[in-house]
Amino acid sequence: MAETIVFLNKDALIIKSPKKSSSPVSRLIVLIFSMVFGVYICSICFKQINIQTKNTFLDIEVIQRPCYKAFIDRSQIPFLHYPNPKTFKRLECVGNPVRLFAILSMQRSGSGWFETLLNSHINVSSNGEIFGQKFRRNNISSIIKTLDSVYNLDWLTSSSKNECSAAIGFKWMLNQGLMEHPKEIVDYFNDKGVSVIFLLRRNMLRRLVSILANSYDKDARILNGIHVSHVHSHEEASKLSKYKPTINTSSLTLDLREMEVTAMKALQFFNGTRHMVLYYEDLFTNPSKLEQVQDFLKIPRMELTSRQVKIHKGALSEHIMNWVDVNKTLYGTSYEKFLQADY
Repeated sequence: MAETIVFLNKDALIIKSPKKSSSPVSRLIVLIFSMVFGVYICSICFKQINIQTKNTFLDIEVIQRPCYKAFIDRSQIPFLHYPNPKTFKRLECVGNPVRLFAILSMQRSGSGWFETLLNSHINVSSNGEIFGQKFRRNNISSIIKTLDSVYNLDWLTSSSKNECSAAIGFKWMLNQGLMEHPKEIVDYFNDKGVSVIFLLRRNMLRRLVSILANSYDKDARILNGIHVSHVHSHEEASKLSKYKPTINTSSLTLDLREMEVTAMKALQFFNGTRHMVLYYEDLFTNPSKLEQVQDFLKIPRMELTSRQVKIHKGALSEHIMNWVDVNKTLYGTSYEKFLQADY
């Protein structure tokens, strides 16, 4: 094998070996690798071209999000809702927030009268006693389904205002599935930002008189053969109040105690919600209570009115058949105060 001899100068002599040429096998391997890599690159390019050809038009979904106005208290945002009802369009009011509420009460505690007061507000829709129908409260699933329908503005009743309602709610009696599922309902209220208004009655004896009289009228139908729970004239109220129920004095204190315990349990169960407590008697004696309700719901103050007329007015002695026995039974007990109260 020949060698290359290089003379740099007279003192240095460098001998370089000749370069070895690559073998045919190596060149073949390089060629095959290049071809395979080229085919791979071309396949990727063709796939990209096909994808771009098929997806000429892109589906763009527009997501509407509420735009909170600068003057809104940020702490109130969890209680502001922007429903998207299935039954109608909110049109220009789609950006107006809606507050959710529930009136928790007991029968014959003034909830019907109170609800008519709320519904006299131009921006409030309270939808009545929706859980009066048992099938809507069969289980927690049916309860949640009903609540969703109401709060999404898809529950249409005569109380429904329009697409610009600022507060939506209903009244819920404590014996209509409410006390059977307190945890689930509290979780729902807190998750949805539902404000709770407790409407209770201090004088349970008057409530008992109203319950007995209303129960009697369901069969007697005093007003022209029609049973009514509420009246709109003093004449009608006078006719209904003529009936004087006889109260079972042997169980009277226990009955009153049971009413109190039920109310206390409800307050305890729903204490973790955003709530306020109202008493029927205070609504009569303190007109500012209605202003407090409107402030609680964060709606503009208005004068609230109702056409309903109170049925049992004046002293209780005028509305109980066995008043002497009732007076003796409660005298000296914690319920003696109910005998003299005039609401």
